[in-house]
Amino acid sequence: MYIAQAKRKENIAEYILYLWQLEDLLRALHFSPEAIDAQLAQPASKDMESRNTLLVWYMGIVNLLKEEGKTQSGHLSHTLHLIADLQDLHDRLMQLPAGKRYRELFARLAPELPRLRVAIGKDDISDMELCFRALYAAMLYRMKGDSERENTVNDVIELISPAIAELARIYRGAERGEIDLGDEEEVE
Repeated sequence: MYIAQAKRKENIAEYILYLWQLEDLLRALHFSPEAIDAQLAQPASKDMESRNTLLVWYMGIVNLLKEEGKTQSGHLSHTLHLIADLQDLHDRLMQLPAGKRYRELFARLAPELPRLRVAIGKDDISDMELCFRALYAAMLYRMKGDSERENTVNDVIELISPAIAELARIYRGAERGEIDLGDEEEVE
């Protein structure tokens, strides 16, 4: 919970990936309150009150996964809505003068998207969701030691990471009111 809150404030991309990882971790723990408490809440708590707060938060995510029918796979609507917001920002930055730097980063990535769609196996998702799925897949491949599959997306990750980092930076700045997307100047 505390990590998620910090990531949400600082970097929307890391927040999304963190929640996806947490979804999979909760599935691996079979949504067991006892396992979640022992593996997640207790080690991250300083006292019983924070432990209970964490357990309630984790179980809230468990309930959302169950309500949304995503106990076996899939991602919470919350994160998919955030990715849709990032796709909207992407679309705006592709048109606005303020998006010059972002457009340059995305232009390096764009030619690789068709190949990435084949590697990920998803034709019907937005460019931003594709990028997040690739980032998450690469992270999972690395954790599992699956170097063969990791290599299929690794070269594209070097193109995705800077574009998503810049998009997340602009998102944070716009959300905080530090960046005016209507400004005729390039976003710095």
